[in-house]
Amino acid sequence: MHYQQRNLFPLVAILRGITPSRSVDVAECLLDLGFEMIEVPLNSPQPLDSIAMISQKFGDRGLFGAGTVVTTEQVSQVRDAGGKLIVSPSTDADVIRMTKDYDMLSMPGCMTPTEAFTAINAGADALKLFPAEQISPAAVKAMSTVIPAHLPLLAVGGINSGNMAAYLQAGCKGFGLGGAIFTPEMSLSDIRTKASELIARFAELTQEKGIS
Repeated sequence: MHYQQRNLFPLVAILRGITPSRSVDVAECLLDLGFEMIEVPLNSPQPLDSIAMISQKFGDRGLFGAGTVVTTEQVSQVRDAGGKLIVSPSTDADVIRMTKDYDMLSMPGCMTPTEAFTAINAGADALKLFPAEQISPAAVKAMSTVIPAHLPLLAVGGINSGNMAAYLQAGCKGFGLGGAIFTPEMSLSDIRTKASELIARFAELTQEKGIS
């Protein structure tokens, strides 16, 4: 499984804090809006149950899996729950290699060129630039000149409609969206409204800049 082969919509919905009882309704809302990648961070309540419910309900409508994955044991647990997406806050070559051994999509976190190339050499499908608040667009632009062109860079952490443009112009292809579209306190209506606004902003920016 490869990110570029799937031609996935490059926004990842991060459902930190979601509970199994809400997981299907929230996932369906986001899928209907156009999201194709949904991650449930492992520090959420009963995350493996949520991943299993989303995966069983929606099958091939997208790629579903876990965030905050930091051990190979967790990779195995996510696979057993039906997940196909592994997102990490850090660069761990063993986690990346196991993810690829299981034919799952690997999106490790990195901040520096050294971390980025460690991830690339281990088989990462995309790179999560995290936390984006600490990685300026100028730094992203410099990093993007040395990263293989086929490997997408996604900025994650503090992304909103106001800073998307700068990161896209610097070379990012997409974003991970967490608190900007979901918190446990939000109603389904609020989630739909906020996610719709960010999707519209992303579409506007990519059309303006000719980014595909």
